[in-house]
This record gives sequence, structure tokens and C-alpha cells, in this order.
Amino acid sequence: METTVGCTTRPYGQLSYSEAYSRIAEAGYSDVAVFANEGRVPVGPGSSPAEVAAVRNAADAAGVAPSMLIGGTQLGDGLASAVDAYKRLIDNAAALGTTWLLDCGTSNEAHFDDYFELMRQSAPHADEVGVNITMKPHGGISLTVSHLLAADNNVSHAAFGICFDPGNIIYYTKGELRPETGVSEVAPVVTTGIIKDCTVIDDVPDVMVTPGDGLVDFHAVLSGLAGGGFDGPLYVECVGGKEPDEVDRDIAFTRGYIEGILSGLEP
Repeated sequence: METTVGCTTRPYGQLSYSEAYSRIAEAGYSDVAVFANEGRVPVGPGSSPAEVAAVRNAADAAGVAPSMLIGGTQLGDGLASAVDAYKRLIDNAAALGTTWLLDCGTSNEAHFDDYFELMRQSAPHADEVGVNITMKPHGGISLTVSHLLAADNNVSHAAFGICFDPGNIIYYTKGELRPETGVSEVAPVVTTGIIKDCTVIDDVPDVMVTPGDGLVDFHAVLSGLAGGGFDGPLYVECVGGKEPDEVDRDIAFTRGYIEGILSGLEP
């Protein structure tokens, strides 16, 4: 199975995005997912063209493609305002050079209906500018595989798909649900994937572990995705290292670990 394995900036959250990109590139990655650095995601709906250009230029200088951007919704301000903000976020994602806009859904049940309407109204605009929205399990509206399938069906647009995050399925259910169980069912609508593991010790889940050190069976997960026709990118989100040098080691190891599994799967 051939696919791109990228890395998010989350493991380097305490560093500047420029340094994070450089370290990710040095670990052998070609693609980066833009998450928060120094306390904030550097591109959002309110970002100026100059701010977006600075982030894109930093990625170019490091030699990585900023192919994913983590976003978010603002449903507390009402649907019309949320749609306007999300379309501006999409425009900034396109200006960044992003293919994938990662969304985490909502955990507020009062916003569930508006969330789906927001995605239905935003997806056509995303399609027009070459951006794809990809929603991952994050509790609430996207807690289980059934929720992910229902979301895809509810939005029903080519520019909206699912991001499979195996660690989060364990995290948000404290291990009661397993990602290996439902991956084949959801695989046909999965457009991107997150490489994240999770431990559960004394009923306390923790995703800040290096993939392979937790409960996720990555061979089973990736086999299930491949069997369902998945060929999208994968992004490493969490590792166990805390200090930058430790993170360098862990993301390099994880790239080799995941690429090794992928090389043994049927194309």
C-alpha cells in the first residue's frame, strides 16, 4: 500500500511553527499538518493574507508541504455567522496550499443539527477552491464509527469525508470501543488518517505515547483501511517524547514503523 505519511506539529507545540517544520523535514517527512504552535493555530478564519503567507513560506523554506490544517467551528455565534467564518477558514486553507481541512465535530448536542447544516453549506465552497473537509472521531457527534458513517451520509458531499483516528476511539471511550473492530466498515468513506496510539491505565486514557507502545493494532487498522480502498494521507499526531530531541527520535521512529507496515500490505 502506497500513501503519504506526514506529521502534525502537535508534538512540537511548544516551539515556533518554523522550527517544527524544520524538525519534521529533518525526520524525513514531506508533508506537515498545521496544528497549534506556541499556544495557537497560526491559520484561522481571521488570519490576514500576510499571516497565511508567512506560514506557507516557512513550510516552503523547510521543504515540507502544509497539506493539512486543523480547523474548528464557531457554532455558538449562530449558524449564519458560523458558515461565514468557516468559509473564510476554507479560503485561508486554500491560500496556505492545504488539501485537507481537519475538523473535530462538536460535543455540544444543541449544535448537532447546525453542525451538519454548516458542513452541507460549506462543502460546496471547499470543493470550488480545492479543499477537502475531513472529520475525525473526537467525542460528541463523532464518537463512534456509527457516528462517522452517519455524518458522512448526513453531509453527503464529495468534499466532506472522514479522518480515521484510532487513538481517539480508544481515548474517548476509555478502551470500551476498539478501532480495529469498525475500521473495515468505515474505510470506504475515509479520506485521511491519523497515526495515534492510546494507553488506558487505571481507567485514565493517554494519547501522548509513541505509536506501537499503546493499545492500537496498527497492522489491523491499516489493513482494514487498505481493504476498503483507502489511499489517502496519514499524519502522525502524538508521540511519547516531551523534549524536542526526544520528539525528533520518536517521529523518525514512527515514520519508519508505519511505512514498514504499509510496505507489507496489498496495494
